[in-house]
Amino acid sequence: MKYIGTKDFDHEQPPRVGILLTNLGTPRAPERKALRAYLREFLSDPRVVEVPRLLWWFILHGVILNIRPGRSAHSYRSVWTERGSPLLFHTQDQADALREQLRSEYGENVIVEFAMRYGAPAIPAVLQGMLRRGVRKLLVLPLYPQYSGATTGSTFDALAADFTHRRWLPELRFISHYHDHPAYISAVAASIRAHRLQHGGADLLLFSYHGVPQRYLDEGDPYHCECLKTSRLVAAELGLQEQDYKTTFQSRFGREEWLKPYTDATLKDLPGAGVKSVQVISPGFAADCLETLEELAVENREYFIAAGGEDYQYIPCLNSSPEHIAALAHIVRDHVAGWLDRG
Repeated sequence: MKYIGTKDFDHEQPPRVGILLTNLGTPRAPERKALRAYLREFLSDPRVVEVPRLLWWFILHGVILNIRPGRSAHSYRSVWTERGSPLLFHTQDQADALREQLRSEYGENVIVEFAMRYGAPAIPAVLQGMLRRGVRKLLVLPLYPQYSGATTGSTFDALAADFTHRRWLPELRFISHYHDHPAYISAVAASIRAHRLQHGGADLLLFSYHGVPQRYLDEGDPYHCECLKTSRLVAAELGLQEQDYKTTFQSRFGREEWLKPYTDATLKDLPGAGVKSVQVISPGFAADCLETLEELAVENREYFIAAGGEDYQYIPCLNSSPEHIAALAHIVRDHVAGWLDRG
């Protein structure tokens, strides 16, 4: 087996610490062909769809990849901007801002980059560039505050698979979650306060997280519990009572039962229960993307209003806000102890 090395390696090169942010990924363009390639990679991951491989291959290639790319392309076009995919440019902005913050503290010996689990920039290509620049100690921060095998676990799978092909492995630290980190909780709470200061309050604050099959929880995945804890801690920081907020789960697909209560079903029921105004936030997403900008901000608003709701407000993700970058920097500092000294 031929291992990946670095040609013309300079043994006098100073060692550096690398910080790699990762997120899920995005298609290259809001077009059917690009969506087909992206969905093929995404839905082929056994962490994402836990179905016997042979059976799933026929379902994926015989049905899903012939139907879903066209529908998804239409949805992506509704959120695409001049800068391209929101998830991509928000993650780029996060990496740029975090790099500036950390270099102001630690100098040029820290390198901050980002990669996507699916699509580009891919983890292997970004890692190769970081190692060529002298990264000998690597901290990986998947931008999933709440751990799930389908997201954070899959990221580690990709990293481990890449490492099996490398000649020289860096020291590795991997952040598996930060759902209850005080800096993250404070950043989410601050974003809600800022929104309410400008737009006023609502009858109910709805925390909506991406769903996963109920079976994952039954088999020990901590995601559900970590989502509930995030909601509880943010609510406590805001001084909310139990009746002031609710946690739900969105983005389900297929016939299998997923985590409940479902976001869409909840929003259809709330007006009948006397809730006429609602503010919705999705703390599980570090950056706005299709699931927040189209599904939450548009589609679910229509459900709520059609059911008799009067005021529906979507609170944006943390994106590259100063509070978010400060929180990410705090989390990084906690994990680079002994690797970097602040100047």
